Amino acid sequence: MQQAVHSTEVSERIIRTHIPFDLDKGIAHRAAIGVIVLASDHTIEHEFRTFLDIDGVAYYESRIPNSPTVTPESLAAMEQHLPHCADIILPGVPLDVVAYGCTSASMVIGEERVFERIHETRPEAKCTTPITAAFAAFEALNAKNLAVLTPYRQDVNDQVAAYIEARGFNVVAFGSFNEEDDNRAAKISSESIRDAAIELGLNDNVDLVFVSCTSLRVASVIQQIEKETGKPATSSNHALAWHCLRLAGVQDKNPEFGQLYTI
Repeated sequence: MQQAVHSTEVSERIIRTHIPFDLDKGIAHRAAIGVIVLASDHTIEHEFRTFLDIDGVAYYESRIPNSPTVTPESLAAMEQHLPHCADIILPGVPLDVVAYGCTSASMVIGEERVFERIHETRPEAKCTTPITAAFAAFEALNAKNLAVLTPYRQDVNDQVAAYIEARGFNVVAFGSFNEEDDNRAAKISSESIRDAAIELGLNDNVDLVFVSCTSLRVASVIQQIEKETGKPATSSNHALAWHCLRLAGVQDKNPEFGQLYTI
């Protein structure tokens, strides 16, 4: 039987180096947004992929160490990590905006202090937080009297209500799931959030419904909340993504995301 003959010869390799190429402005040619995400957050990237699905807009993130148990002490402890976490997002590449993705910690630490810490390593970037963005949204929507829904335990809720009212807004309805574990808060169903937000928003004195916490999944139910209450609604992620866009100069209108995204 004839044996197959296998050639061991290798064709001469063609090598080309220094191939000419063109540069364009990259995927962030309209806006480069950095987001400092909590180590325990399950939700913010998922919702940002929806809200920032715009050609030329890109967001890049780092994760900040935090305890999944949400207490005033654990929230305050994140401050020390802010400069480093801002710095490691595309080092050496300018960012248009850096957002710190924690609503309650931004109130415990203080928005201005958050901005100061971020600017230690990112002096070129505009800064925002979920509560900063929420205040901008309330003003853009001419809302003064708020319904606020959170997952937090009572001592954190007290700080949230006091912080909002100190900025000149009225919290006329407040609801909470009273869940201090961030991993469990991320699993609260969108339907539960929707129903609670609608219940609070139906109060006759409410101008707007605000769902506080980047772990809560609200993107898919914003329109339902607005339709059932007849009032604008926003959330930590919803307002934060909108504010990042506007701070970066991106003015695209996306009415499918609710009233805020028409402004």
